Amino acid sequence: MRTTIGIVGAGAIGQTVANTIIAAGISDRLLLSSRTLPQAQALADDLTDMRTATGSATVPIACRPEDTVGAAALIIAIRERFTNDNATDIRMAGAEANARAIRDLGHRLTGYPGTVLIVTNPVDLMTRLFAEASGCTQVYGIGSNLDTARYRLTLSALMGVPADRVRGHVIGEHGDSAVICASTTTVNGENVVIPVWELGETLAHRPGRISSGVGRTRSGPAGAVLTTLRLALGQADGTTELCTKWNGRWLGVPVTFTSGQGKPALPALSPTEADRFAASGLKLDTAYQQLVTTH
Repeated sequence: MRTTIGIVGAGAIGQTVANTIIAAGISDRLLLSSRTLPQAQALADDLTDMRTATGSATVPIACRPEDTVGAAALIIAIRERFTNDNATDIRMAGAEANARAIRDLGHRLTGYPGTVLIVTNPVDLMTRLFAEASGCTQVYGIGSNLDTARYRLTLSALMGVPADRVRGHVIGEHGDSAVICASTTTVNGENVVIPVWELGETLAHRPGRISSGVGRTRSGPAGAVLTTLRLALGQADGTTELCTKWNGRWLGVPVTFTSGQGKPALPALSPTEADRFAASGLKLDTAYQQLVTTH
């Protein structure tokens, strides 16, 4: 069966996601859309050079956003121009600017039947906005899975073990109110004492350090997208943390995929974690209601 993936947004992250998909060869075709068709065509040409050099089976094709509806999965990585002056809640800074573009795109892709992965920040708000504007039923936000990968990496370095020996989740907002599930984290299959505050500080500052050095985080989000695509396309079974609808609110929770079908499954939480998770959901819901009321 031929598999087609679409990307809307040819900026820094969209380009890196496209490079990752071409290198991984997980689809037959890669549909590329950007602000203008010449932009998309330029990216397609560049990726064709890469495809030829590497022997990838994935064919990049430039198109309009509406032409991506035949894809099995779409990655939305659009970003409007804005100045980010936030010292805290950094990912929230682009909410107003990006909301207009996400809502418009949702209307243009109304009823799309495949899986949609939102990368645009603030990802939890934009995921909900796209889902409600488009009526699409399989919409997930990338963010908590990247937080979880960073958590496992940081804890593995602290404990002196490989990252694949760490099991744990980061849920809630992809942002300042993210919740580390320390009570269910294991290292080498055993529960350990987790320095939650120390790890939380490290996780909060990591994106800024990356962005200050290279301009924007790219490869981490692309890796999170690739992992989720394999699950959503039924190429692998497993669990990853994604923004989805949970008890009426949109926020990050673990989602278990079997044969391409995802089912949210919240881990057991300690009372403190449960309180933080509820607060994270309330924060996001309040921000969303304010966003849609004023725009």
